[in-house]
Amino acid sequence: MKTSRLPQSTDDMRPEYDFSRAERGKFHKPLDQGYRVHIEQEDGATVVNHFTLAEGTVLLEPDVRAYFPDSESVNTALRSVIDLMQKVSPPKSASRPRPRQVAERK
Repeated sequence: MKTSRLPQSTDDMRPEYDFSRAERGKFHKPLDQGYRVHIEQEDGATVVNHFTLAEGTVLLEPDVRAYFPDSESVNTALRSVIDLMQKVSPPKSASRPRPRQVAERK
């Protein structure tokens, strides 16, 4: 009978790196709110750049991005969906039911 051995952990972490009080996601915030990058210059000055997404920018989730690698493919797919929507269903203003008139009893 074969016995499997667990691999021995090789701890290559240097002792000066202490993550005991680390907090996952402490500085995370959604990308659409923008973010700042602080750059330390050699002369000791700090340059702060603020980045935001351009107007009209759309973020794709990773599973969607696998099917649509570039903006051309996204636009083509969305245009075909728009065409289907126009062919299948009437415009929303025409699809609203008329209010029913109900006679009152006395």
